[in-house]
Amino acid sequence: MKMKEKGVLAVVSGFSGAGKGTIVSKLINNYDGYALSISATTRAPREGEVDGVHYFYKEHEEFEKMIEQDELYEYARYLDNYYGTPKAFVREQIAAGKDVILEIDVQGALQIKKKYPGVLLVFVTPPSIEELSRRLRGRGTETEEQIQGRLDRARDEAVYMDEYDFILIVEDPETGTRKLHDLIQAVHCRPSMKKAFISDIRAQLDTERGE
Repeated sequence: MKMKEKGVLAVVSGFSGAGKGTIVSKLINNYDGYALSISATTRAPREGEVDGVHYFYKEHEEFEKMIEQDELYEYARYLDNYYGTPKAFVREQIAAGKDVILEIDVQGALQIKKKYPGVLLVFVTPPSIEELSRRLRGRGTETEEQIQGRLDRARDEAVYMDEYDFILIVEDPETGTRKLHDLIQAVHCRPSMKKAFISDIRAQLDTERGE
């Protein structure tokens, strides 16, 4: 009888403008077996947002209780509101065989790495900083000062790139999406993910020898 395989937790980070949001969205839409991690937050829902779909909306006291009880893989506070990744949702999806995708910044990714040793960390980048600058300016939505701010942040993030398992160079969204899918599926072949299979194979071989 074939045993049900657990899913993989994959964390995707990268420079602003690198295209990580696009490839994560395409991954979820183009392939079966993926679940997008849902964060918890204390900010109020915006118009059209649904609890349990866009975020898990929490009161400040409730969120702080989650912190105290170690119910989050990572969390941060921005503009007086908390944001974090609940362990319960991730574990539920992984147990169901889903590969969970979490798009988050470098600081959050490194927090998760400490609490979930088997996590796959992928850093998304364009082929060059020149290309990153071109993409940022191509949006046409930000001032030059804002763009320089994003490039300054990229400089800070680049310090942590070697903490990641893979660097995914994205030249176009379609190729980037396929590469990300291939990386995640390759994790399923790690010996740590195949312990039950390895044990079963050894037992079968022992049976063949009459042991």
